[in-house]
Amino acid sequence: MKALIVVDIQNDFLQGGSLAVQGGKEIIPIINSIQEKFDLVVATQDWHPKGHKSFASQHSNKSVYDKIDLNGIEQVLWPDHCVQGTFGAEISSELNQNKIEAIFRKGMNTIIDSYSGFYDNGKLKCTGLGDFLKGRGVKEIFVCGLAADYCVYFTAKDALELGFTSTIIENATKAIDVSNFENIKRNFIQSGGNIIEKI
Repeated sequence: MKALIVVDIQNDFLQGGSLAVQGGKEIIPIINSIQEKFDLVVATQDWHPKGHKSFASQHSNKSVYDKIDLNGIEQVLWPDHCVQGTFGAEISSELNQNKIEAIFRKGMNTIIDSYSGFYDNGKLKCTGLGDFLKGRGVKEIFVCGLAADYCVYFTAKDALELGFTSTIIENATKAIDVSNFENIKRNFIQSGGNIIEKI
């Protein structure tokens, strides 16, 4: 059984949002068109409390994209984004959600970030996504959404570690840093993951 994970298609990651990924809106029609190819479609949603420690605004003398040690984990400091209950945190109205059976929220613990749809960055807490997919008999996972070099990659990587066949659909994702994504792709393939141009 094949599942599609649609990662973080939220207003703050799209044009005009506080952490917009260049070209992010371009992938929404592609994601809408490929959903019918899958037995199961689920989504993830960044859902940060106000004052999350991954926000640069919470650290004096620090700037957006600086890196700090946050409870023993390297943390990129982001603009405030996807704050619970705000328009920026909402899933884009342009995304067809009719086939999406469940939405898994992440990043809710104020003191730890969560890129992966499966776990927070310290693997202290799971979202329940892995058990949900296994309970539905899923063997193969395909990942799309935003951003390629962060939440898409870490979701796909954790899927591998949980024993799923894991594939990133390249034309259905966009990266914050394209050169970083090129390095990540190599690491992902070496770890047993797959990258396909389109499906």
